[in-house]
Amino acid sequence: MSLAEETTTVKTYLRPIDREGLAKFAEAGCANPAKRGTNKVHTVMEGQYRSLSYVGNHEPVVVDEPPHLFGEDTAPAPGEIVLAALGGCLAVGITAVATARKVALSKLELFIEGDIGNPAAWGAGGAQMEPSMMGFQAIRVKVQVEGDASREDLDAIVKHANFYSPVANSMRNPIPFEIVLHD
Repeated sequence: MSLAEETTTVKTYLRPIDREGLAKFAEAGCANPAKRGTNKVHTVMEGQYRSLSYVGNHEPVVVDEPPHLFGEDTAPAPGEIVLAALGGCLAVGITAVATARKVALSKLELFIEGDIGNPAAWGAGGAQMEPSMMGFQAIRVKVQVEGDASREDLDAIVKHANFYSPVANSMRNPIPFEIVLHD
C-alpha cells in the first residue's frame, strides 16, 4: 500500500468534564443527601407575551409566544424553554454518568417533543379544566449518543441519567408550589 492509499481515521471527543471534581461532588452528596441549593430567576415582562428572565450574570433568557397565541415569535415559547431545560439537564446527567463510568463521548444530541395545549387560554375565559388536564400531557426524548462503549452500555448510561435527572424528576413528581404577591 502506498502512502497515497493509506487512510487515517481520527475520532474526536466532546470536551470532557473534571472526573476528579465530579467524584468529590458525588462524595459530598453521599455525606449530606439532604443538602439543597436554590435556583433564582428574575422575570420581567416587556410587553405582549415577551419576557426576559435574568439568571445570575448571564444574558437574559427571552421567552415569547407564537403569533397564533398572540405573541410575536421573537423567542421560544415557555413550554419550549421547559423542554430545553429538560434536554440540558439530561445532557448534563448523561455526560456525568459517562464520565464516572470512564466512557468518552464523541456525540450527544437529544431530540425532545412534548404534547401541550392551552384550551383554558391561561385561565382567561377558555375551557374550564383541572390542573392535571393542563400542561404537558406527554413528553418524548430520543437520545443520539456515541462513545467508547457498547450500545447496551450507552443505553444504561442514558437510563441511569434519566432516573437521577433533577429536571426530569421535577416533571414526573408532584412538588410543593407556592405563588404569592411580592411585597
